[in-house]
Amino acid sequence: MMTTVEVEAENPPRFAAPALRAGTVAGVRLDLAAVLLAAACLSASPATAQLRSNAQAEQSRAIRDQSVTRTVPPPARYVSEAGQGFVLDRAGSLTLLRFDRSTETWALRPSSAPRGDTIYRNDAGEQVLRVTPSGGITVYTTRNPGGSPVSVAGPAVSLAPTNLGPVQMFNLMTRRSGLVSDAMGRLVRINVFGEESEALCIEALIVTTDAVVRIARSPSARPFLDRLRSITIVEGSRSSVSYSGGDLRVVVDPKRGIAGRPSSARVIRAVIPQD
Repeated sequence: MMTTVEVEAENPPRFAAPALRAGTVAGVRLDLAAVLLAAACLSASPATAQLRSNAQAEQSRAIRDQSVTRTVPPPARYVSEAGQGFVLDRAGSLTLLRFDRSTETWALRPSSAPRGDTIYRNDAGEQVLRVTPSGGITVYTTRNPGGSPVSVAGPAVSLAPTNLGPVQMFNLMTRRSGLVSDAMGRLVRINVFGEESEALCIEALIVTTDAVVRIARSPSARPFLDRLRSITIVEGSRSSVSYSGGDLRVVVDPKRGIAGRPSSARVIRAVIPQD
C-alpha cells in the first residue's frame, strides 16, 4: 500500500589475559583466579558495562511485570463517578482503553505502585488508570487529573484495529486530508506507505490527524503548525514521531501490534516542544 492524497483547500575490545600462575611475590601469595577476576574487572569496557546494565534492567522489568499480574482489570465498559465512560479490552499482555466519543485506542502498560497498586500508563508515560489489589479502579483524565473511581457499566467490545478495502482507504485519506487542510486553511498532503499492517496504518492516520486538528484549534498551540505541509505514515522497526521540514512523520511497528502505533500524546509532544 503506497498512497498519496491531496485535497485542495487554501564489540567490546577483546582482551588477551596475561599468562599468570599462582605463586608468591615479596612474601605475598598470588591467587591465579583472583588476579584474573581483578584484571577482567579493571579492563571492562563501557560496552560491557552497558550490556550488564541492560541485562539488569530487563530483569527488573520482568520482576515488575510478574508483580502486577494480580491486578489486571477485566475487559468491560466502565463509567467514572465524574461521568466519563470508557471500554477496556485485552490484546496479549496489553490493556487497551478507548474513551466514549473518541476514535483513539490507548495501549496501556502496567507498573508497580505503593500498597500493591498497579498503575497503567500510556506510551507518553502519563498515568491513565490505577488499580488496587482488590480490583478497585481509578481513571485519570485532563478534566479529572486527581482521578475518579469507576464501576462496571456493561460488557466490553473489541478494540482491535480493522482493515479497509482500497476504495474505503482512499476515501478515508481524502476525508482526513480535507479535515486537516480545512483546519489549517491550506493544503496538507496525506501520505501512507504500508505493506505489513494496513489496520495499524489506518489507526495511526486517524490518531495523527485528530491530534493535528486539536492543535490547530488552540490559539496558543497553532503557531507550531505554521510549517506543516504533509503528514506521512510509514512502517518501520520502531515506532516514532518526528516533525521536520514541514513533514509530520509517524512510524508504526507492525510487529508490536497496536502498541506499535504512537499515541496522540506523542504526536502532540513531537509538534509542541516540551519544557
